[in-house]
Amino acid sequence: MNNAQAHAFTLDEIAQRLGARLVGDGSRRVSGLATLSDAGPEDITFLANRAYLKHLAGTRAAAVLLHPSHVDDCPTACLTLDNPYLGYAELSTLFDPLAARDAPGVHPSAVVAEGVSLGQEVQIGPQAVIEAGVRLGDRVIIGPGSVVGADAQIGEHSRLHANVTVCHGVVIGKRAILHSGCVIGGDGFGFAHDGGRWHKIAQLGGVILGDDVEVGSCSSIDRGALGDTVIGNDVKIDSQVQIAHNVQIGDHSALAGCVGIAGSTRVGKHCMLGGGVGLSGHLSLCDGVQVTGMSLVTNSIHQPGVYSSGTGAMGNAQWRKNAVRFKQLDDIAKRLIRLEKEQRSR
Repeated sequence: MNNAQAHAFTLDEIAQRLGARLVGDGSRRVSGLATLSDAGPEDITFLANRAYLKHLAGTRAAAVLLHPSHVDDCPTACLTLDNPYLGYAELSTLFDPLAARDAPGVHPSAVVAEGVSLGQEVQIGPQAVIEAGVRLGDRVIIGPGSVVGADAQIGEHSRLHANVTVCHGVVIGKRAILHSGCVIGGDGFGFAHDGGRWHKIAQLGGVILGDDVEVGSCSSIDRGALGDTVIGNDVKIDSQVQIAHNVQIGDHSALAGCVGIAGSTRVGKHCMLGGGVGLSGHLSLCDGVQVTGMSLVTNSIHQPGVYSSGTGAMGNAQWRKNAVRFKQLDDIAKRLIRLEKEQRSR
């Protein structure tokens, strides 16, 4: 990856930023971040997983961020931290091209309604639409083609990438990141059936996103039917996730790609849902629940821990045999109970 940047940093500056211990020449400058195997003499790299230790000896990087236990194995300057992966996360922000903001201001092609409240150093990109009653905090960035609906509020330092839709009345906290194509506050899936056809139920609630929330591309968070859909602080939502009306997600939880959560379900704090997990409606997951990928949760979970469902992939011939046996489980269980009773009666 080419990380050529307008800014370069000395190793002393990086060590101070990360709170790391530097072993080597602190005046050496680096201008990019790369993997152990791809890094060149102007790059800094990192080692956070022992699986990549085999690449350390041959790295051409100017410096390596790593755990203190690997200092003796490092052929170049190093910065040590007890949690090098967390250090890498902080380091990555130094070389993020998006960190170099364009000049604040409203692009001439943007449409901004009268009376909109704009904080200091707000940036509104081409073809963006900001409707009446919107309030944007300081240093908010609205990307090209994004739409912010009437009376919505977006907290300071938040960023909407291109073509994001924030619907009317939605409240977004500070430092939010919304990626392209996501829709916050669209109508929930609410209909009444009269026996012959469906009748739409107006969705009168809203959506509230806490501080430091990130929502991936093409994800949808529906507005509440009456009350609000609520996403807590520091919640991380991957791409192509569907969150239905009146769902509540607790602080510091994370949802991987293609998770689907049905209406009025509550997810606790510090929960993690793997890719493709489905939660049925009107359930509760307590704090500290982890659900592994492709699992279907149909009942509430009241104890923290790791939960799974489904079966792993196998050859089709074996799967067909097992599928037949799945249908026989009830009969097998009844026969086993009967045999156990007969055994005890002897």
